[in-house]
Amino acid sequence: MDLSCTDEEEEYRARLREWLAATLPGLPGRPDPLDWPARRAYDCGWQRRLYDAGYADTHWDASPTQRLIFLEETELAGAPYVGANFVGLLHAGPTIAAEGTAAQRARWLPPILRGDEVWCQGFSEPDAGSDLASLRTRAVRDGDAYVVTGQKIWTSHAEVADWCELLVRTDPEATSKHRGITWLALPMDAPGITVRPLRTLAGSTEFAEVFLDEVRVPVSNRVGEENDGWRVTMVTLSFERGTAFVGEVVACRRLLGELARTARKNGTWDDPVLRRRLGRLSAEFQALWRIVQANVSEAQATGGVPGAGGSVFKLHYSHARQELYDAAAAVLGPDALDLGRDWTLDRLSSLSYTIAAGTSQIQRNIVAERILGLPKGR
Repeated sequence: MDLSCTDEEEEYRARLREWLAATLPGLPGRPDPLDWPARRAYDCGWQRRLYDAGYADTHWDASPTQRLIFLEETELAGAPYVGANFVGLLHAGPTIAAEGTAAQRARWLPPILRGDEVWCQGFSEPDAGSDLASLRTRAVRDGDAYVVTGQKIWTSHAEVADWCELLVRTDPEATSKHRGITWLALPMDAPGITVRPLRTLAGSTEFAEVFLDEVRVPVSNRVGEENDGWRVTMVTLSFERGTAFVGEVVACRRLLGELARTARKNGTWDDPVLRRRLGRLSAEFQALWRIVQANVSEAQATGGVPGAGGSVFKLHYSHARQELYDAAAAVLGPDALDLGRDWTLDRLSSLSYTIAAGTSQIQRNIVAERILGLPKGR
């Protein structure tokens, strides 16, 4: 497996670095991290800059290695994160690029790339969280539309979204719960939709409950065939677990360096236990970066869609991130309770990582069954 970059890829890296160095100093100040309407405007403005410079299509028209370079360099440079554009750029967009029709790609991909439209994710339900295949939101075919009724929860960025990647049950009589599911693109301004924001521990409202009361969704908004939504969803989740967190690994490695410098300044570096803890975390994130490179190499060899190795990464990364911010709290001491510090907000956010994008228990099942070949539980 070749983890090195070609001359062409290194040239791309150099051009990107030069553009970032010239562009980032001119950006406006970042908004309040808890104000999602303001953050949507800021994030979409950054996405438009990427589009105008020719970098916006990296998320699905570039090779997996080039995508990795883009995520690595933008994070190292301190560029804005995708933020409100997360679902569209890293989940729905790649899925539509891989599974959508030519008309669907033409309709939805350019507005995502330009930062004109924001997507949210409507997968989880109150009674079907980790067991996603048990979802009960129903879609009944009525001519050229589906009539959708049900409820979603933890719907990322629903309060500022234009579209939702929505999973529905189109065949309640299917012999298996994994069958009879369909992937739809739901316009969030359709009649019958109610969005109720959920406030997180940090005070933010990037999640919401979404209630659907006989919402009509055109059949033309279906990605993939009817009742083939589970397969399409596995494509979405492979991107979510395989490449969506790449920039965050780079951010964690940078944070480790900041932690070491802070520890030297405040005297906590004198604690040998803390030094060993930071050293072990450094080794873990280096290993995670190698896993990312291996997953990207595999995706490049198999058509661009990450494989089950994404679950190995997601499982280990979720726990390593939590350990990292626990170590940050040890370095900061009482200052770790200051909500004005980014590290404090990030620590609160890290608590969700063993749940978000598939719980650690689900990831262990995937690793056991699809990689190790162990028998499925009954």
